[in-house]
Parts: sequence; C-alpha cells; structure tokens
Amino acid sequence: MESSIRPLKNNKYKQMKFSTDKHEKYVVLKLDEPKFTNDNTPALKSEFILLNTEGYRNIVLDLSAVKECNDSQDLSCLLVGDRLCKSAGGVFIVTGVNNSIANIIKMSNLHQSVTFVNKLDEATDLIFMEEIEKELRGSVDKG
Repeated sequence: MESSIRPLKNNKYKQMKFSTDKHEKYVVLKLDEPKFTNDNTPALKSEFILLNTEGYRNIVLDLSAVKECNDSQDLSCLLVGDRLCKSAGGVFIVTGVNNSIANIIKMSNLHQSVTFVNKLDEATDLIFMEEIEKELRGSVDKG
C-alpha cells in the first residue's frame, strides 16, 4: 500500500492525505482526511485521472476516514471518477460513507449515478462479478 501527499490547486500546498492499494484488477484509493472539502477535491480528481492513465479501470474510493462534508458540490468530483471508469469499461465504487455524508448524497441524487456499497469487500466482490460477466460475454461473442 502506498501513502501519498499531493499538493493542491494554486500551489497553496495544502495537502491531501490518501493511500492507494493497487491490485491486478482494481485499485483502492483511501482518503485519509476528516473533511471532504473543495480544498481536497481537485487533488482527488487528479488522482482519479492519474490512476486511469496508469490503466486502472476499476477504482474503489474508501471514504471511511471522512467524517464531514458540508457541500454536495464537493462530492461532484465523484462523477469524474465514475465517468473515467465507465469510459474505460470499468466501475467506480464508493465505500465507507457515514450517515451525514449519505444524506448529502441522497439530496444531491449522486446515488443515481455513482455506485455506493457499505464495505470494501462488497466493492471487490462487485468488481470481480463485473469482470467475470465481461469475460463470459466475450466468450459468448466469440462462440
């Protein structure tokens, strides 16, 4: 597992703490910040793009360390991750969302676009099911 600190917009060098756990079929990005704010969302978007260009089409975002988000606009960066993964033929899954953030997600209707699961093992199960389904569809197409 890699831990990273990335500089944020406008060279203010406020830092976003996160860790990545890279696997063959997916990567888990864990945001190690207590707040989800417009201070860390630009760096999070950049990390989604970087992981996508590295070839990861399945990304799991773990928000279990995040306790607070005051603005649904900050959560809109999740749509970037979702769009990148879908365009690469993969899935973007968010896990570890607490009740207060879940309420903001529901109010903003993000749950209609982005996949949310309760636990990390549910996310990995979903990824493997998607991958198996793609393989089966591919063998049927060739068949």
